[in-house]
Amino acid sequence: MLSMRRIDGCCTWLLVPALWTVGCSSVTVKSADFTLQASPASVSVAAGGAAQAISVSATAASGASGVVSVAITGLPSGVTASPSTLTLSLGTPQQVNLTAASSAGAATATMVFTGTSGLRVHTASVALTVTAASSTSPPSTPPSTGSVDITTYHVDVARTGLNPNEATLTTSNVASSTFGLIRTLPVDGHVDAQPLYLSALTIGGQSHNVVYAATEHDSVYAFDADSGAQLWKTSVLGSGETTSGDHGCSQITPEIGITSTPVIDRKAGPNGAIFVVGMTEDSSGHYHQRLHALDVTTGAELSGSPAEISATYPGSGANSSAGKVVFDPGQYAERAGLLLLNGVIYMGWTSHCDGGPYAGWLMGYNESTLAQASVLNLTPNGSEGSIWMSGAGLAADSSNNIYFLDANGTFDTTLNASGFPTNGDFGNGFIKVSTSGASLSVADYFETSNTVSESNGDEDLGSGGALVLPDLTDTSGGVHHLAVGAGKDANIYVVNRDSMGKFNAQNDNAIYQEISGAIGGVFSMPAYFNNTVYYGAVNDKLKAFPIANAKLATTASAQSANNFQYPGTTPAISANGTSNGIVWAVENSSPAVLHAYDATSLQELYNSNQAASNRDQFGSGNKFITPTIANGKVFVGTRNSVAEFGLLQ
Repeated sequence: MLSMRRIDGCCTWLLVPALWTVGCSSVTVKSADFTLQASPASVSVAAGGAAQAISVSATAASGASGVVSVAITGLPSGVTASPSTLTLSLGTPQQVNLTAASSAGAATATMVFTGTSGLRVHTASVALTVTAASSTSPPSTPPSTGSVDITTYHVDVARTGLNPNEATLTTSNVASSTFGLIRTLPVDGHVDAQPLYLSALTIGGQSHNVVYAATEHDSVYAFDADSGAQLWKTSVLGSGETTSGDHGCSQITPEIGITSTPVIDRKAGPNGAIFVVGMTEDSSGHYHQRLHALDVTTGAELSGSPAEISATYPGSGANSSAGKVVFDPGQYAERAGLLLLNGVIYMGWTSHCDGGPYAGWLMGYNESTLAQASVLNLTPNGSEGSIWMSGAGLAADSSNNIYFLDANGTFDTTLNASGFPTNGDFGNGFIKVSTSGASLSVADYFETSNTVSESNGDEDLGSGGALVLPDLTDTSGGVHHLAVGAGKDANIYVVNRDSMGKFNAQNDNAIYQEISGAIGGVFSMPAYFNNTVYYGAVNDKLKAFPIANAKLATTASAQSANNFQYPGTTPAISANGTSNGIVWAVENSSPAVLHAYDATSLQELYNSNQAASNRDQFGSGNKFITPTIANGKVFVGTRNSVAEFGLLQ
């Protein structure tokens, strides 16, 4: 605060905290302030090991408001913090993840968080211990067979598609002489969702490795992954209900039930829960969308399940009434894989082809109560702009932001002072959504300069999925937080998650990186392994794009010998740490083909057409399916089963 004092008969301003002096009298005024906290007070991180989380928060004192900017100092060599800086809303904690490179040496340090708001500065400290990697073992030793869980689409919330703990399958034993189709697990409809997997789960007093499959006939199955025995089956159809028809759209046909990949929380309920969204039609012709929480050991509905999904959002756009856009369950399918983040299940909604009226909906539901937690409409004063991404899951970063590619729809080319569309319409964009404060809001975005013509020509980004890359360091030591995505226009877009680029009608120069002509149109999503991004575009080869100096290569370093017809392929990767990397990809043909490639060279190791007498063939292809790899097995959804591959006896 400033103080005014009388000196030699004059009034002079002097800098004196929290004190005003006028003439010879003074009045003390309380100034706004805050406190800064970091928890835990001490943390240990292993070189090459898993990230360790620290929660940082600022609390208002003396009527403070606004935000606090936080810098991080004191990290020893080889240790990085993600994010590297914070902007805290008062009362809302944020998470910082610490990782140590495999080359990091043993060290102790004091990590200091310095928060600044106006003239106020406060610090919080955390005692940091770094343990060096053993010289006799790899930095991270994969767990033994029987200890891997695949609980969400593409393995993790970043959607890398990488299982780095595969100790059984190697580049040597994945060959037609030693590897092939073990069995098919029969189900009652198309498996459009990626199969999920839990290891060593106790059911009926016995331990089982369990694979879960959800079908378009509104059924969920649990199978013993080692014997193939069906452990349970549950239908999520209500009394007198059927699945929905395809609404004249061939994208999901002939019926619509459970389309998206579920998500599993092993800690939810008494035994763990699998969350699924099912669409049904009742005897009166009314459609329903419901969120179900099923016990992973029995398939029984948990308390409070199911929850009927409904929503409204302020706006005057498609299907609006009295100043609110209304969610019509019959107009939508829940295609994008579910995201579980901080106790909330997030889901995105797509239309049946382009049959209007529809808009872009993102919703969050509390996983414990199944109560709606948050709603966002991406085109509240326009139309279209759905979230479908060919079944790819909503992605997230370590700061609990959500990323996805939005489909063709209204975008307001007139921007406000912050660079956001004036009417809040974000059709055909690369979107970042904040979940801070238990609400959803667009925090940042990127739109191509020709976004309106792309939407009008149905050449949008929304056909592909977004992948959040791990923190990347350039040759100057700068750390970059990036995400990558591509859609129908055959360009790869790499965005800076801290400043995505927004919209410029003249050019795309504000984007971190745009690569044109390296791939075909994308109706799938990429995978990431060992500093490399893998894409399988339509009528294109599977391609590997290495990363150097925190930039994606503009041409592929390796590619498969074969092409993939529509819709291309979404690769998945198994590895033992950084060794024995195998890229798995399913070809949507008749018969369908499972391919396995060496992750470095993309030389083919195996495909399911190689063995004599059609030994490994498993039926016609199923659009958008992503393979699941766990504990020496590979699971592929089909039109009437889950095909299970592994080492032959």
